[in-house]
Amino acid sequence: MGGSRRPRASRGRTTPPPRCRTDPYRETEARERRSVDATRTAPPPPPSRACPPGPPRGTRVRRAPAPPRPLLLPRPPRPPPPPGPQQLGAFLLDLVRRGDDLRDIGLEALQLAVGTGPVRASRRGLSAAGAVALTARSLAEARQSGTPVRPEAVLRELFEKLGTTYIKLGQFVASSPTLFPEEYVEEFQACLDRTEPVPFETIRRTIRDGLGRPIEEVFEYVDPRPLASASIAQVHAAVLRGSGKDVVVKVLKPGVEDTLTVDLNAIYVASRLLEFLSPDLSRASLAAVVGDLRASMFEEVDFTKEVRNMKEFGAFLDQSGLRGVATVPFVYEQASSRRVLTMERLFGVPLSDLEGIRRVTRKEPEMVLIAALNTWLASLSSCGTFHADLHAGNMLVLRDGKVGFIDFGIVGRLSPGTWQAMQALLLGAAARNYDAIARALVTIGATGEDVDIDAFAGDLAQLFSAIDQLDARLVATQAGGASAVEAAVVVDEAQVNRLVLDIVRVSETHGLRFPREFGLLLKQMLYFDRYVQVLAPELQMLSDARVLFN
Repeated sequence: MGGSRRPRASRGRTTPPPRCRTDPYRETEARERRSVDATRTAPPPPPSRACPPGPPRGTRVRRAPAPPRPLLLPRPPRPPPPPGPQQLGAFLLDLVRRGDDLRDIGLEALQLAVGTGPVRASRRGLSAAGAVALTARSLAEARQSGTPVRPEAVLRELFEKLGTTYIKLGQFVASSPTLFPEEYVEEFQACLDRTEPVPFETIRRTIRDGLGRPIEEVFEYVDPRPLASASIAQVHAAVLRGSGKDVVVKVLKPGVEDTLTVDLNAIYVASRLLEFLSPDLSRASLAAVVGDLRASMFEEVDFTKEVRNMKEFGAFLDQSGLRGVATVPFVYEQASSRRVLTMERLFGVPLSDLEGIRRVTRKEPEMVLIAALNTWLASLSSCGTFHADLHAGNMLVLRDGKVGFIDFGIVGRLSPGTWQAMQALLLGAAARNYDAIARALVTIGATGEDVDIDAFAGDLAQLFSAIDQLDARLVATQAGGASAVEAAVVVDEAQVNRLVLDIVRVSETHGLRFPREFGLLLKQMLYFDRYVQVLAPELQMLSDARVLFN
């Protein structure tokens, strides 16, 4: 019993294959092959259990060099994971914290919806759908014909088809290069505010309803042919009953107020919701901009606000002692209301009409121009609002040589800081001291602190050389078939708008942040610069002691 032997295996049972020695080179090669195959989509084949036959014992084997390892393509980046419970919880918690804001938006939307009414909303919805359909059809036709399509042109066309509200929005875009992209500002310069006149019978009913009495009790005569027709109002010449005074009657077109109410309320609520859903937009003051625009457009259809602007300008003329050189139409408030505005009719010629000025008054055109410019400049600091639409048709030279300012539907309100920036810009330009202009703008806080003054001054020099290159052309026209030939200034609107956009570009490059009123202000100054070229080409507007910028 010194030791027990293992029993032999039974004849019917197979024995496992003997363990064999493997070549380490072959093992390395196999590992490399498996690492490459692991990157493929198909699984690697199972390794063979059989041991390959090796060379006879004692034989020297020369190993071949290892094959190059194939390059593996980088894996594509993984998509971002869906928001987890923590992120979703933070979002919901933020909504709860801002629940008061959401409740306020909801209440405001409800109030605006009640004020709008279902009838007005449904009517406006149908007309808007028709405008969108027409624009979509013209867009499809343009694409089928291979005509290039510009988004800004399509949007302008849609705005014109949508009517009053969107025409005014287009004009707001055109006059706000500090707020909108350059291509849209340029395109919306062509947004037309000319519409077909309303039939005179409709105008009669509007006057009767607005004044609460028959038109014959107020006016001896109303010319059925309109002097002008725009998207909001229509203007007719008339004669007051009793006094026989020549007047102009501005009548709000029917349906305009309903359209504005529906459109502006919807746009305002949408802006509030966008700010709530994307708080980044609140830093851009989207709802505030839309709210200001909404308020100003509602003021424009309420003629009592225009009466207030005119009376305020008249009081400024009296307090400043400028009644001898400028005037504003007298408003007949007993013949006016929210929808009807009756004012004195001023007979004169546009400020750009050189020969017309010489024909209607003995005053020198240069002195008339200086009086108009000084009056407007004084209103910037001494009047609550300033006239923000000084094209030649809104400044009339009268028989007594005065300049009549008309149409106060578009006005601006200027802060002292903006006026200081404009003064520094103009006074520095008069001395051609661009370094001083740059430093003055930085000092008053119109730009950031870290500014390259030399580069800023260089850009300003190029900018003002562009101002000098603007040209106004004299166009000779025959006046009403008479032998007299009138000279009128043609202000190149494209050049003026191009210059304003260049100023915005320089502003953005150097961090300037001017409000919208700065663009309005600058555009009026460019109008005056054109008038100087035709009425007084020798006048140096920025350096002449008679022009009062202070």
